[in-house]
Order: sequence, then structure tokens, then C-alpha cells
Amino acid sequence: MIKQYDIKSLNVKICGICDTKTLEFLISNTVDFFGLIFYNKSPRYIDVDKAKNLVNIAKGTITKPVGVFVNYPIATIQEYIDKLDLKFLQLHGNEDEFYIKKIKKNNDINIIKSIGIHNFEDIKLIENYFSADYFLFDYKPNKKNELPGGNSKIFNWKILQDLNISKKWFLSGGINEKNINKALDIINPYGIDVSSGVEEKPGVKSLKKISSLLKKIRKNND
Repeated sequence: MIKQYDIKSLNVKICGICDTKTLEFLISNTVDFFGLIFYNKSPRYIDVDKAKNLVNIAKGTITKPVGVFVNYPIATIQEYIDKLDLKFLQLHGNEDEFYIKKIKKNNDINIIKSIGIHNFEDIKLIENYFSADYFLFDYKPNKKNELPGGNSKIFNWKILQDLNISKKWFLSGGINEKNINKALDIINPYGIDVSSGVEEKPGVKSLKKISSLLKKIRKNND
């Protein structure tokens, strides 16, 4: 099968970054985005002061910070935007179109709206977020104890196989070095979003797994 993707155009986002060593590794490997998770129930949660340090390290590099929020009050999100000078937000909760428009009205910012996918009907939800700049399609939690993201679970990628939308989108949910090429043989996203798939344990990233993932992508595009 002819690959449609190319490391030169496939954007890579590693989410749940909490330490300088991992961030510096991402920067040295020209990873496009790193996610800062401000959801306190996540094992990847980071407080604003530690996040500020990471944002400062990444300044002037290709590796851009993305603030990840779940149903935060808009006023609180504004404080994070101002303190961290964020240019990318990922909304991973029940935020609606009004919420997105209000944030964008007062900020020069890119919004990534997460949508949980279980079946073909879930794709229709993109119609509810006209003002989002990007979509992120993820496994849809179906248990009360599951997190909004980072559950190490995949969904049926073939649901996205014939997706034809004007906005750029990321694939997320259980992606790792073992299944990345299979995913990219099925679909052709703008980017991939990886978190638990490159961890030693929840919240602790493995540089070896990140490196292996990147090599898998690049090897198939030599």
C-alpha cells in the first residue's frame, strides 16, 4: 500500500509533559507540539508554575505548547492564557461553540476541540464547533472512572477513513510504536496526539518509546 503520510507534513503532539528532560528531548527531535494538562484528576497534571518553566524552555523552538483543559471557567482559562502566553488550547470537555467563540474573541489563539468517537454518528458533532481551528478525534470514554483522555484505548479508525472536512485534525487514543503505521495506513490525519502510548507508567514518559515511535514513522518515509 502506498503511504499517504509524510513526516514532513505529519504533525506530532506528545501530551502530558511534566519535566524538562522530556521536553528537551522533544525539542531536539523536532516534535511539533507538547501538551500541558491542567486537569487535576489526570496523572499527567501540571501546575501553572511548572508549566511556565517548560513554556520558557520551548520559546524560540519548533515545539509549541498546548494547554489542555476540561470544562474550565472561561475567566480561569484566560488567566492561564495570559500567564503562559498560550497560542494553542485543547478543549477536552463539554465546551460548546459559544465557549469557543468567547475565548477566541479576546485572544489570538488556536482552538483544538476534542471529540470522542465510538461510532459514525459521533462524527456529526463537528457541526457543533464551527469556530474551532482543529479537531482531535479520540477514544470516547464509556465508563465513569475513565479520564476524558489518556486511557490507552483506541477506537475504530476506519470510521475516519473517508472523512472529508475542511479543518485539520489529529488522531488520538491508544497510539503507540506498535500500531502507529497501521493507523496511518488506514487514515491520513494532519497530526497524531500521543500520551499513554509513550509512557513507562501513567504520567512518566519514556524517551525510548518516544524515540521508537518517531523512528517508526520516519523509517516508512525514507
